Order: sequence, then structure tokens, then C-alpha cells
Amino acid sequence: MRRPELSLIFLLCFCSASDQVSYSIPEEMPKGSFVGDIAQDLGLDAKRLKSGKARVYTGENGDYIEMDKERGILLIKERIDREVVCALTTPCTLRFQIILENPMEFYSITVDVVDVNDNAPLFKRNEMKLRISESAAIGSVFALEQAVDLDVGKNGLQNYVLNPTNNFVLNWQSQSEGRKVVEMVLQKPLDREIMDRLSLSLTAVDGGDPQLSGSILINVDVLDSNDNAPVFSQKIYKCTLTENSPAGTIVTKVHASDKDEGSNGKITFALLSSVDGASEIFQINKETGEIRLAGSVDYEKKREFEIHIQASDEGGLYDSSKIVVEILDINDNIPAINIMSKSSIVKEDMQPGTVVTIINIQDPDSGENGKVQCEINKINEFSISSTSNNFFSIMTDSELDRETASEYNITVTCSDEGVPSLSSSVTLTLQISDVNDNAPVFERSSYEAYIVENNTPGVSIFTVKATDADWKQNARVSYILEDSSVNGVPVSSYVSVSADSGVIHAVRSFDYEQIKDFRFCVKAQDGGSPPLSSNVSVNIQIQDQNDNPPQVLYPVQTAGSVVAEMVPRSADVGYLVTKVVAVDVDSGQNAWLSYKLQKATDRALFEVGSQNGEIRTVRQVTEKDLLKQRLTVIVEDNGQPSRSATVIVNVAVADSFPEVLSEFSDFPHDKDYNDNLTFYLVLALAVVSFLFITCLVVIISVKIYRWRQSRILYHSSLPVIPYYPPRYSDTLGTGTLPHTYNYEVCRTTDSRKSDCKFGRAGSQNVLIMDPSSTGTMQRMQSEKSILDEPDSPLEHHLTSQLL
Repeated sequence: MRRPELSLIFLLCFCSASDQVSYSIPEEMPKGSFVGDIAQDLGLDAKRLKSGKARVYTGENGDYIEMDKERGILLIKERIDREVVCALTTPCTLRFQIILENPMEFYSITVDVVDVNDNAPLFKRNEMKLRISESAAIGSVFALEQAVDLDVGKNGLQNYVLNPTNNFVLNWQSQSEGRKVVEMVLQKPLDREIMDRLSLSLTAVDGGDPQLSGSILINVDVLDSNDNAPVFSQKIYKCTLTENSPAGTIVTKVHASDKDEGSNGKITFALLSSVDGASEIFQINKETGEIRLAGSVDYEKKREFEIHIQASDEGGLYDSSKIVVEILDINDNIPAINIMSKSSIVKEDMQPGTVVTIINIQDPDSGENGKVQCEINKINEFSISSTSNNFFSIMTDSELDRETASEYNITVTCSDEGVPSLSSSVTLTLQISDVNDNAPVFERSSYEAYIVENNTPGVSIFTVKATDADWKQNARVSYILEDSSVNGVPVSSYVSVSADSGVIHAVRSFDYEQIKDFRFCVKAQDGGSPPLSSNVSVNIQIQDQNDNPPQVLYPVQTAGSVVAEMVPRSADVGYLVTKVVAVDVDSGQNAWLSYKLQKATDRALFEVGSQNGEIRTVRQVTEKDLLKQRLTVIVEDNGQPSRSATVIVNVAVADSFPEVLSEFSDFPHDKDYNDNLTFYLVLALAVVSFLFITCLVVIISVKIYRWRQSRILYHSSLPVIPYYPPRYSDTLGTGTLPHTYNYEVCRTTDSRKSDCKFGRAGSQNVLIMDPSSTGTMQRMQSEKSILDEPDSPLEHHLTSQLL
């Protein structure tokens, strides 16, 4: 069928309040046929359908409709047979949803399938046999087999036609649910002697265009007189049957009576075929009238059956009745959970109330058995709520933290309200993606490290460590030395930090005597965007090393004079001669000093206090003791290894100063000191002499060279008038001064100022040419020393040239 023809049949209805769109289409449309412009009807464009990954969710209704996202229209995916999809149910409606993501939306769509006349009325059998007594009274009713037309409405079964109608006419009996039972009524007595067998044709016709029909042949055997027909105890029997009852279950039992005797009073029960197929699901005991279940019944498929039964005697008399069987629902269907859309990965900074999954619940049971409630396992971060009938949304209920939980297994359990309750569950795995929301954290609030002085530059001091609770790049920590200064010097000249490992290295060798400790800050920064960081304070303590020997402060050691301590000859034992005072710039035990007497002219006369350095007499001074005493005291620290210094103490054992002076006037000086002084004096004299001779040679050479040049100019046959451009360098000079200067070098060895004198140009240069001479030129200039001022640049230049 072409689309222009279909447009005359389609009925479109839009319900904007509930976002529901309805269409109406005929059955048996070919695959790919146009159903409706869903994009236009929902107010969506094709881009939204693509970006939202639009799709059709049909659930258990069958996959008959598909969507063309490029054009935004609905098409027939599979040929729809209304009789297969809906049987006798009217209207026949297909329900499905259009699902969109980003953001999640869904729209309910209904498609009414309109019946077409594609099924003719059919009888289950081609022939029906009746045995009717010739004594049957006028108006006797005989139930006929009903035709089945799978179409509905006007296309369904509309009428029966009996042919011929000499003895019988048709009668319609309206039943519940709009059904009609056809009966054949005797309107003219039968006469077996005239005709013992009648052949009738019963035709069933529908109301379609073109009209379709089906026929059955009715053979009537005319029997001898049997004037009493069987009679049922009830015209309608009603009973109930629980769905899923096993085969063989007794449904009910019918009763009929016949006043005749003998064979004419023997009743036989039979089931008549029906439209709803009850004759195939139920069976009847022909003799007892007991109805049993032969097949299976399902409340979700059919909720009520009508069983047409007939009682007949052997004389050919009949009676009919109907049994209405109501199927009772039991809770035999667990809720079916269908995941319509879900997000498997969400960011941890997602706002509360964001929908992550939409599920649809299907429970075909009815009443309380079909009411479903869903819940999730105890996860505080998520909740579930019902958005519409049988649709539930799982959403975030609080803020997420990947560092607390990087994955959630959400178990959704849906239970109906039946007794006993049935439930089903599904587990959804939700990954939490990381955002950079955690700054690096150091293992300590502050660090303190120690390093021994005189370390090797580049040595590792210690390591700072920071961790980041984030993931991957966001957790990658780099270490940075913060800019600061220590005593005015950048801290980077003291230490460095490895960016990857956090190892702190010494950049220089430390000296405890110059710096004992210093502080700086290290920053830990992650690799997130934007990066987060934290700082930690580091205190470096320099540990002392015994790298300084003791220094003697007293007595003072001089190279050119002799210092002596006087001890009177009347001094008693323990007399304090003097005290050696020494210090050590180291600290701790490295600065603990001890004193020892290393050498002495008379060891038995003096001793040194090991702790205080006091030199005292150990015995009474006698006349025999020498006047001049020389003591060598060694001072040692307590370091490992220890360092020491020595000091010489001269002691005069005398009662008066003149006596001491006369004795110490010829006291020998330090030989080493005198030898060194002599060496340096000789070396200085040699250097000065060498410089003086070199200057004389240079000056004489320059004089001779200029004299020879002047002789060459003098003997020239052509007059020479020199022209000097500004700042022109005279090639006849040294090449370093302007042409207007002539100079002589006279240098002494010990004068700071140069004795070289230079002529300074006056207001003009006077060139005098002798007309009688061809090569004589005189230049007259005033002379003035330009080296009178100290530190003259020219002086320095000349000095460098001479050297």
C-alpha cells in the first residue's frame, strides 16, 4: 500500500500533557511502511534523536516497529497480523517507548492496529450430524456449531444463512461479552415416512468488503418418536478455576434428566466447539457429565471460558446449556526487570539527584499480585524512585567520593505484593571516575634532618614523601623547592629537591661554624588540572665535625719579640706562673680542651693543669735552677680524631726585672721566621732588578729606533709635510697613544707614580719648515706630566705595556 493511500486511514492523536503520541495503522502493512513522523509529533529534531541515541523500547509487546533516526519517522519492522498479536481483543494496541539519553527522556507511543478483512469465517468441521425425532415439537431448538472468524468488528462474523428453510429456521441467542449462539428452530413438523434424512447447508458470512464466508453441511437423521427431550438442571453453570491447575482437575459436573424410559431416556453429554477454544482445553464425561481440565489455563492469557454442552438421548432429543468458567489469578509471575538506559561510569563530582539508570518492571499478574515495589541494597549514595507506572529511576542521593568507593554494585530488588511475594533482582556495576579533589599530603607535618658538616656536594640528606588519594595523573606527585633565602642567599644554593622522588640533596659543603641550621619549604604538587599542592617545612641541622684545631689566645706568640713570665726564686710550691688560654671554634666535645706539658727545660719544676691550662710550680725554686726556662705546652681537643696546638712559654726565674732583661737580650729569635724573611727579601730584590734592567733596554731600543727614522727623513730629496687625522696613531711610536705625544720612560721600582713625562698639546701645533732643508721638521710642544694624578688610566696602560 502506498503512503498517499495510507494517509487517508491513519488517525493521529497527540497527548502533550503526558508526552504520549498515538497512531492508527491497518494490519498486514508491508515491511518498511510509514507509521508516523515521530520527530515532528514530539517536537524533536533529527540532531536530538542522534545525539540522544534514540531507540525504540517495546518490552514484551513484540518488535514490530522501528525508527529511522535520520528522518525521524517510525516504520513497520515486521508485518503485523492483528489476529496473532491481539486475537479477539479490541482495540488492538501496541505500546512502546522512545528512549533518549543525555539527558535521559522517554516518550510513550501507542499504535492501534486496525483490522482488515483477511480471514473468512470457518467451521471446525465440514459436516455436522443431528438425529431428530419425528415427534419433535414445533419450536424445538437445536444448537449448531459456531463458525470462527478471527477478524473483529464489522470484519468479524455477522450472520448465518440456512438453506433450505423448509423445516427449520435460524435463531440467534445473544450471550455475554457480545457473543451470539446460532440455533436451528423447527418450524414445520418432520415426517420420517416422507423424508428420513435432511441435508442442510449453514453458511457464515462476515461484514467485510469484499464479504467472506464459510459453510458446514448439516445432516439430519429423522428418528422415530421420542416425545421427551433431556433437560439440564441449569441453563447456565458458573464455576471458578485457579490458573496453572494441573490437567485432570475437576472443574464442575452438570446434570440433565429425561422422562423417557429405556434407550430414549439414556442421556449422553457432549461439548460443542466454541470460538475461544474451550472444547480443546476442557473435556466432559459423556455418561456422568463431569467436566475436567484437559489443557492448561493462564489468567494472563484468558480470564474466562464459556463451555457449550449438549445433552441428548438415544431417541434424538437434545438440550443445551453453558458453563462459564472464571479463571482465578495466582502470583505465578516474578517481576521482570528491564534496563532501559544506564550510565556505567559517572564522575565523583556529580550533583545529588542525577539519574544514572532507568528500569522498567513488567509483572503480568493482576491486582495485588501485579503491584511491584523496588528497592536497592543499603548504599547511602544512591536511591530509587518511581517516575511513572512501572518505571523506576536510580539516582544519586548524596555526593560521591572515588577515594572512599571507586565502584558500586547496586542490587535492585523488585517484589510484588502477592502472597507469597515473588521478587527478582539485578546487579548494576557503576564505576566512579576520578576528579582532582585531593591535594598531596605529606607523611609528616614538618621534617627535621641532620647532616655532618664538610659533606660532599650532591650527597643525599633525606627524603620527603607525600601521597595523593586521587588516581592516575591526578595522583602523580612532583616536588618543588619553594623560593626563599638563608642569610640573604637563595635556598637553592644550599639544597635541591628531586622532582620525582622527593630526595633532598646538599648543593654545597656545609660549615657548622658558619651556619648551624636553616629552614625551607618543599611543595608537593599533583598532576591534575588545575593542580593541587601542599607545603611542608623542613629544618636542616648541621652537625659539628672536629675540623678546627684549638687556637691559643694567651700567651701571644710573636716572631720578633720574646715574652717571658717571671717567677721569683722565693716562690713556693703551687705558685701560679701563668695560664695558657685557648679556644676551639668547634662545639660539644670537639671543643673540650685538655692541656699537657710536652717539653720543658726542667720538667720537675713546672706542671700544667689538664683542664684549666694553669702553669704552676711543683717544688720550691732553688738557686740551682736556670734563669731561663722554656716550656712547650700542647693543647688538644676531645674530637675524633683529636686536633692540637702547641705554645711556647718562656719563664724567667729571677727576683728583679733588670736581671731578666740582661739575660733575655740575647735570647735567640725564631730561626724559621728569620730564614723565611731573608728568602722573601732576596726574591723581591731580584724581581725589582729584573724589571729595572728590562725598562732600560726598552727605552734605549726606542731611542735608537727613532734616531734612525729621523736620519732617513733628513736625507730624503722631497719635503715631507705630515698630515695627522684626528686621533691618528703614530706608527713610529708605540702604537697606543695619539700622534701629538712624544714620551720618555723613566720608571723606578718603588714609586707609585710614573716618572714618565709627556708633552701635552697646546692651543695649536706649530710646524716649522726650513726652506733650505728638504727633510727637516721641528715640532714644538709644551710639556706637562699627565701622570701627576694617582691611578691615571694612562699610567696603568704604560705600566702594563712595560711589564
